[in-house]
Amino acid sequence: MSTTNRNQTLREKYQIPHDAVITIAGTVGVGKSTFTRALADLLGFRVSFEKVDNNPYLNRFYNDFSRWSFHLQVYFLAERFKEQKRMFEYGGGFVQDRSIYEDTGIFAKMLYEQGHMTEEDYQTYTQLFEAMVMTPYFPHPDVLIYLEGGFDDVLHRVKERGRPMEQQTPVAYWEDLFGRYENWINAFTACPVLRVNINEYDLMEDMGSVEVVLQRVSEKIQTVRDLRR
Repeated sequence: MSTTNRNQTLREKYQIPHDAVITIAGTVGVGKSTFTRALADLLGFRVSFEKVDNNPYLNRFYNDFSRWSFHLQVYFLAERFKEQKRMFEYGGGFVQDRSIYEDTGIFAKMLYEQGHMTEEDYQTYTQLFEAMVMTPYFPHPDVLIYLEGGFDDVLHRVKERGRPMEQQTPVAYWEDLFGRYENWINAFTACPVLRVNINEYDLMEDMGSVEVVLQRVSEKIQTVRDLRR
């Protein structure tokens, strides 16, 4: 069976619409990019990855958090807003690595609470996010897949992949980020959430995992689309 036919067969078997938009979320090191590629490959969907190469603020931000945090967050908001619109205007059929919702719910809030963003800048950013994103007129994903695992599992993955900047980051930062993600997802309501434990499902090697995840994705999508009708 060709790859194209296999993708179509899986989509038909689990009644996953060809125009679905699925977003993958989770803390740093949990395996979002790998999961995104694997799920997109199984469904024959396109992938949407975070664009950082042409970000004019990123290097300046790492040199001076307080000076550039607001600029960086507004830039990310604009880029993710355009990308989410693009996926729907294209006609869907995407798996997206990282959501627009994580920036305001986790990273901007963390910068503000750590004193790197002023009260005025944080309020301006939050109000901009609410006006742009949290509205019925903005298209939200069919389902957000939240990858989760124990803190020790996540920390092990971060250390294993060996990115220099991450290796120099204190463990306390990862622990704080892990807790913030848990608090964020527990209160998240913008679209349906499917929790997937990274220790229980392996889309790369275990076909049994694939079957279970696709069935759960299908149930979430069908439920939300029935409600939208």
